[in-house]
Amino acid sequence: MLNKKEARQRRARKTRARIAEKKTVRLAIHRTNLHIYAQVISACGGKVLASASSVEAEVRKDLANGGNAAAAAVVGKRIAEKAKSAGITQVAFDRSGNRYHGRVKALADAAREHGLQF
Repeated sequence: MLNKKEARQRRARKTRARIAEKKTVRLAIHRTNLHIYAQVISACGGKVLASASSVEAEVRKDLANGGNAAAAAVVGKRIAEKAKSAGITQVAFDRSGNRYHGRVKALADAAREHGLQF
């Protein structure tokens, strides 16, 4: 029987395997209780091309709490802008095994609104 962490990691592995087959750039997220992080990672080599998080000083001055949907939306907007400035518009969304709900959904919706295509 899997515990909660192992089940999430299993789902993440399956998603990453499908993304690796497509050989596309991926938008990977990491979620903690206090913050949310997003990275655009290249298809080959696993290089980080752009990153944004609720820990960044520009984000923290506007938000009192980094672990809510509002913070996730700001991070989604920033990652979309940084990816577009790096010349990336098409990504595969890697939710790291988390449910597409709440903060994960808020980040994805904000990234889509600001020009990233999933």
